[in-house]
Amino acid sequence: MRGRRVLAGLSLLVAAACGGPAKDEPPVNAEDVMFVQMMVQHHRQGIEIAKVGTSRATTPELKTLTAAIESTQQTEVEMMLRWLHSWDQPLTPATSAHDHHGGMPETDAKQIQALRQSRNFEYDLCNLLIAHQDDAVQMAAAEVAGGANPAVQQWAAQVQSSRKGQIDMMMDLIKK
Repeated sequence: MRGRRVLAGLSLLVAAACGGPAKDEPPVNAEDVMFVQMMVQHHRQGIEIAKVGTSRATTPELKTLTAAIESTQQTEVEMMLRWLHSWDQPLTPATSAHDHHGGMPETDAKQIQALRQSRNFEYDLCNLLIAHQDDAVQMAAAEVAGGANPAVQQWAAQVQSSRKGQIDMMMDLIKK
């Protein structure tokens, strides 16, 4: 009997030491997870587009912009992967995930390959990046509206603002 009490007491101590989920951890909902999973893929596509831009652009503003996109989005991918790991979530969304978010199309490898071979490169680069960054703005808006995690929502709001700024810059470059 005494052994059982000791064992029960030790079990309680171990459980208390290990603890359950921390009560002060910010909430995470399905919208947060889906947004981050999809943004990892979206960013990787953006990085590929930006690499092409950095290697082929001749306009200094566009060359600087694509280099900044490449660097920033790589850092953001690493941040998002850390979030997914900390939440014990898969790093990629389910194959039907785009269906639940309005079927937003991805920038596919064919579009990036066509960009590599473009004869009107800077115009085509701007158009592809404008569409790509607008998708990011829309995805971020859904997170701001439906997410639960304050850090993810704050970052999504930054994505909206920065990508809109990039779009405005590229629209100005197209007009030149």
